[in-house]
Amino acid sequence: MIITPTPKDRGFYMPAEWAKHEATWLSYPHNEDSWPGKIETIFSSYNLFIKTLTEVETVHINVLDEEMEKRVRQALYDADAFMVNVEFHRFPTNDAWCRDHGPAFLLNSKVAGMRALVNWDHNAWGGKYPYELDTQIPKLIANHTGLPMFEPHIVMEGGSIDVNGKGDLLTTESCLLNPNRNPNLTKENIEQHLRAYYGVDNIIWLGDGIVGDDTDGHVDDLSRFVAEDIIVTAIEENKNDENYEPLQANLKRLNCCRLNNGKQPTIVELPMPSPVIWEEQRLPASYANFYICNGLVIFPTYKCDNDTRAAYILEECFPTHEIVGIDSTDIIWGLGSFHCLSQQMPM
Repeated sequence: MIITPTPKDRGFYMPAEWAKHEATWLSYPHNEDSWPGKIETIFSSYNLFIKTLTEVETVHINVLDEEMEKRVRQALYDADAFMVNVEFHRFPTNDAWCRDHGPAFLLNSKVAGMRALVNWDHNAWGGKYPYELDTQIPKLIANHTGLPMFEPHIVMEGGSIDVNGKGDLLTTESCLLNPNRNPNLTKENIEQHLRAYYGVDNIIWLGDGIVGDDTDGHVDDLSRFVAEDIIVTAIEENKNDENYEPLQANLKRLNCCRLNNGKQPTIVELPMPSPVIWEEQRLPASYANFYICNGLVIFPTYKCDNDTRAAYILEECFPTHEIVGIDSTDIIWGLGSFHCLSQQMPM
């Protein structure tokens, strides 16, 4: 049951990621179980990610406690981060995936400068991992910012959707219709919540995600809005690769879809990187897991030939942004990359 008036009724909507940011929220990695035997290898790339962000906007970082704050502060200082743009919060988390346990920030189309946030329920991608601390993060951020908070009381993850700020939303059936999220809700019920709390009108459903993705198919590894009417989508060119068929099926859906304005979006194909395998496990490496911040697009690279091709394609998609590639070969062992790790706070 959705309580009215909804956020959408009140004029709230989620803006596109390229809208001007006040800040980016992160939860600094600390859970060794997410990068078993390898967590120490991720910090050079992760700290470079933060350094790059601090050059263009404020970065809020959730840490466990005072000791962790001191350690991270020194690491970022050593990485030449612009520390005046870093703010620490002793908001403990189970894990680092702020895209999913952080709140969704909304703007108001009726009142300039009015913002709110959405505290979706979080169950660690269908109860796969501990999450009791992660569920508290939206409330802690709401208290810190003083922003009003809406609570839909259904499971939803930030990486499972993407919006263009003009009434359109991308998502996948494999994730949002998975019974490990909201088993008592129908597809129609879920669409009602998406419209009410993200302020959208049109929902574009894709099918399955890529191999190795423990989120059951987050769309931020597959297809992303790069403009109001342009969608970039991951394509596997090797017909013998296990990602080939599901990505072709998603491409077919995109080529048949329509936007809220009735027009067909332009579809840009983005190659997949070469397979990244660690301990005989295929990891969900994808260039679509990029993060758009103020004047920059930070995308994951994987030490393969397609890194350069992906950079050129993203440069075409974002002519007013600088494209910055950061190695994610070790980070992806955690089964996510820079978009999964971050949450934008619009102005």
